[in-house]
Amino acid sequence: MINKTMIPETIISENKIFQGKIFGVSLRDVKLVDGTMVGREIILNKGAVVIIPMTANNEVRLLRQYRAAAEKWIIELPAGGLEPNEDPDLAAPRELLEETGDRAATWRKLHGFYSAPGILTEFLHLYLATDLTPGPSHLEFDEHIEVQTVPWSEAMAMITRGEIEDSKTVAGLMIAGLHLGLLK
Repeated sequence: MINKTMIPETIISENKIFQGKIFGVSLRDVKLVDGTMVGREIILNKGAVVIIPMTANNEVRLLRQYRAAAEKWIIELPAGGLEPNEDPDLAAPRELLEETGDRAATWRKLHGFYSAPGILTEFLHLYLATDLTPGPSHLEFDEHIEVQTVPWSEAMAMITRGEIEDSKTVAGLMIAGLHLGLLK
């Protein structure tokens, strides 16, 4: 039987081998409860916010964004990284405004989740934004983003057809659908 309250490994040493603008990489030596020593490669990240912007007509704003790592256009929810010690409640409105131009009168924190806890410290804070007022986006110089507004049913169909491949978007839409009673 696994003791779910016991931490099964102890960090013995940690060596940060890289620090960039968005993430760092750390090599850890850990000792397991049986005394075995193993290495862990950890990607360090400050976390991010993910926003589900919903119109009064149950439409969701999605982004079509070019992603260099995937080397293609990806359909995503608006999202953005946190600054050091930044409050996610303050970051979410900033990111929505930057990427879509929308301001939301109503905000609701729905959930939070790790994007890839086996290798990455990034925790994503998920928000529902409603009562939207559109405006111009404020993209950073190197962002390539097109805003799309689609009916909720079409967003679900896009997941089913494999057109939405971004995990935070799939998870975010599903969680929002459960909270809003839109999933059957």
